Amino acid sequence: MTLESAPAWTFGDSLAQATRTLAEAGVPQPRRDARLLLAKAAGVEPAQVTAYPETPLPADRRETFLHLLGRRQAREPVARILGEREFWSLPIKITPAVLDPRPDSETLVEALLVRLGDREKPLDVLDLGTGSGCLLLALLSELPHARGLGVDVDPEALEVARDNASALELSGRASFRLGDWASGLIGRFDAVLCNPPYIASGVLPALDPEVALYDPRLALDGGHDGLDAYRLLVPQIGGILSTEGWLGLEIGWDQADPVRGLLLASGFERVEGVADLAGRPRCLLARGMA
Repeated sequence: MTLESAPAWTFGDSLAQATRTLAEAGVPQPRRDARLLLAKAAGVEPAQVTAYPETPLPADRRETFLHLLGRRQAREPVARILGEREFWSLPIKITPAVLDPRPDSETLVEALLVRLGDREKPLDVLDLGTGSGCLLLALLSELPHARGLGVDVDPEALEVARDNASALELSGRASFRLGDWASGLIGRFDAVLCNPPYIASGVLPALDPEVALYDPRLALDGGHDGLDAYRLLVPQIGGILSTEGWLGLEIGWDQADPVRGLLLASGFERVEGVADLAGRPRCLLARGMA
């Protein structure tokens, strides 16, 4: 879509043309994405784009809209273009330094909340490889007396997590530190959670462009079989998980058995699998060291 082929520049015409443009580029859900980008460019709520199709797009917003549309044509995810992703109904800032949070990751948050029980307890929560902090902050938003620590090897990711904690007014209960998984940590935690890199290196080029081109490789690449991170972090958990604590790990759809084996070999006596809404294995919950 260029200025030369521009529509009449009403919301309705702009949305229709942008939808066709994104569909031709192979973008999934082109109308939804076009609506979000048009709303961003126009400075209005997305609902207004469809509710008032006759509204003209101001001349000073047209170049902005075309720029945003071009980025989506190149398969940059809308959340990255907007700089924000909703996760657990929370607005989470994202940058090129962090993984774009997936809705399926909410499965891990929900599963841990169920198993932790009383949400009024003063729990200590640890998030390894915290990235944007979305998992930790989602838990803390539901556990009003809990405190959390997020650990990441990337200083830029930690800055994003700190910004998110501040924006959500959770800085008083969330802290962040530079580290390599649980190495060097002391103390005991009531919940340890982690969404490690679990994509096999050879599979990365075949991922959707939105992932392969824009998510940080550090957050994706799990080594030749996708299990490198689990081999490193699982043996470290026994020294920091409380007696009644829960470990929650996100996994790839075909990794339940090998990761379960790593957990049992490290002394966990109880390992439970949890599926996402599509019925695919999404995470493992472990408790009780032998």
